[in-house]
Amino acid sequence: MDPPKLIERLCRELRTRHYSRRTEQAYSSWVQRFVHFHQGRHPDEMGEREINEFLTHLAVKLEVAASTQTQALSALLFLYRYVLGRDIGQLHVVRAKKPTRLPVVLTCDEVRAVLAQMEGDTWLMASLLYGSGLRLSECIGLRIQDADLERGEILVRHGKGGKDRVTMLPNALKGPLAEQTQRARFVLRQDQAAGWGRIALPDAIERKYLNAA
Repeated sequence: MDPPKLIERLCRELRTRHYSRRTEQAYSSWVQRFVHFHQGRHPDEMGEREINEFLTHLAVKLEVAASTQTQALSALLFLYRYVLGRDIGQLHVVRAKKPTRLPVVLTCDEVRAVLAQMEGDTWLMASLLYGSGLRLSECIGLRIQDADLERGEILVRHGKGGKDRVTMLPNALKGPLAEQTQRARFVLRQDQAAGWGRIALPDAIERKYLNAA
């Protein structure tokens, strides 16, 4: 059997430590860009100097944001520490500057004007993002059982940092969300009748409960 490739090993280590899939995708992308920047050299053949060059290139040539450079650094440190088993020495990186800007906040009238241009699922999702403070990925992954219409609460599972939290459900969205729930159940019944209607289950649940999906 061939040994697992570098990206496969990286993903395995990330999953072992329960990192999110989005982090897994981001870290994999940064490792691939790092290798491409150094003309395909294997990271095991490189070290502090090459990491410094890559991160400095991001800040000086590509002018990436400070948060972007920090994410790239975190990906490479994880790669060397947990996949290659090496500790990185002193890094002399030109850090990307984090600009000081005032946040742009829409007024209530501006929000109403934006939402007035939407309809259907798009309107409901945008309204939830604004009214409940959900992130886009949290809204997309929202499950029926996590929306308590009676108490006016939404349970966000595995949010940023893998943490759960409870947020409010605006009264104005209870009716539309209930209607969306009924539409979703109707589509589910149609899918099941056609032999579909399965969903992806997290972690080891699919192996433990074979019919749960």
